[in-house]
Amino acid sequence: MTKKSTVEELRNQIERTLEGGGEARYKKQHEKGKLTARERIDVLLDPGTFVELDRFVTHRSTAFGLEKQRIPGDGVVTGYGKVDGRLIYLFSQDFTVFGGSLAEAHAQKICKIMDLAVRNGVPVVGLNDSGGARIQEGVVSLGGYADIFLRNTMASGVVPQISAILGPCAGGAVYSPAITDFTFMVRGVSYMFVTGPNVVKTVTHEEVTSEALGGADVHASVSGVAQFVHDTEVEGLMEIRNLLSFLPQNNVDSPPRRETSDPVDRRDEELQNIVPENPNIPYDMKGVIRRVVDSGELLEVHGAYAENIIVGFARLAGYPIGVIANQPAVLAGVLDIDASLKGARFIRFCDAFNIPLVTFEDVPGFLPGVDQEHNGIIKHGAKLLYAYCEATVPKLTVITRKAYGGAYDVMSSKHIRGDYNVGWPSAEIAVMGPKGAAQILHGRRIAAAENPEEMLAELEEEYREEFAHPYKAAERGYLDDVIEARDTRPRLISALESLVNKRQKNPPKKHGNIPL
Repeated sequence: MTKKSTVEELRNQIERTLEGGGEARYKKQHEKGKLTARERIDVLLDPGTFVELDRFVTHRSTAFGLEKQRIPGDGVVTGYGKVDGRLIYLFSQDFTVFGGSLAEAHAQKICKIMDLAVRNGVPVVGLNDSGGARIQEGVVSLGGYADIFLRNTMASGVVPQISAILGPCAGGAVYSPAITDFTFMVRGVSYMFVTGPNVVKTVTHEEVTSEALGGADVHASVSGVAQFVHDTEVEGLMEIRNLLSFLPQNNVDSPPRRETSDPVDRRDEELQNIVPENPNIPYDMKGVIRRVVDSGELLEVHGAYAENIIVGFARLAGYPIGVIANQPAVLAGVLDIDASLKGARFIRFCDAFNIPLVTFEDVPGFLPGVDQEHNGIIKHGAKLLYAYCEATVPKLTVITRKAYGGAYDVMSSKHIRGDYNVGWPSAEIAVMGPKGAAQILHGRRIAAAENPEEMLAELEEEYREEFAHPYKAAERGYLDDVIEARDTRPRLISALESLVNKRQKNPPKKHGNIPL
């Protein structure tokens, strides 16, 4: 064979690897509103940066006639490329080849990518579009999933892991995305469930559609499995690019700082009156956050789930930060089970990847009720407490209004190693609200009064003047300062810059026992 013919043969072989399941199946993919595996890679990566690995890999199975169906790549495209000039490893499952089903060779390609990502300290992104385990390969397929799960676990907290669900994801396949740090879904395209509608009907006799059982909005708002949901694949893939811009490459790198045109000494007069004088009137904490962070930009995470707490990424003076904030506009910002889980997971991610935490606090306490108690608010609330206590990244806290009871302790207080804690003049730091405190402290006196309501209001005001302000806490050093609301941005930036070289370690141990 001549040199020319060997080169032509290589080109022909490469061309064959690009065919996937063929034009008819590509067309069917597009008719479903879905991109192909390679089109998704083109959207996600900087143009011309993708380098494919294992393009010629094929399965080695002979059962059920598989030896007659050997397609290069075996249903998954793997390799590396760049996002905003920064390296990532990725895999993109090809539904046009064996329905994207996972089997031995397919799994080995994904495992190789994950090993390379960890070895080189680079994020890994999985674009999932698979019919599940390849039945024809039996237990080998199941073993392939387990190989991936192990790598997800070993990579957790070492490199960022991001999953996009861009088709069906059922059975054992759901557990890999669940272990990763962030899951993206697309309305009308993505589905996730351990058992599908048919199995549910057989076992429980419940009639349910795929969308109602495990669609994007269900997992974004009810189960909390998905952190991001979008209307199109392109929107989701572009949001992955945006998310990566806040994240370091690995757990020993610092998050990437960006230049900003937003002045570091900017004071926002609107903040002076954003908290209503009546403590029972709600306001939108997102308005506070956007007036403080660079250019008002907040990448909210889990936006539709447990809306009484806000988590997301922003920047201060170009430094990426993780924002955790109570939301007075939803359930008065109270902490419940879902909010505790949402906050704890986000805090632990930020701590693992050296992203400072900025907490905006307005919390009346934990949500009371039989349902909450029976479903474990104690252990779930403890997760949030544990996450804050364990975190060693810079922790900055601004108390805008209420900080009552145990929730005051939990929300990054000075007592659990908060680095910089300040309150606005409107801050109320106490064991409980004035009304409840007055009723407990002076119950008999109120009952015996000629006008109980008038007496309660009087004692309530007395308690408010004594405790419902920030100065008792400041006297004790539990607050580092009481500041004007308009000064929040420059004060936080100053504190953050003073903490850039913070070094703090937890006691040596294999790992803690978080109350799961």
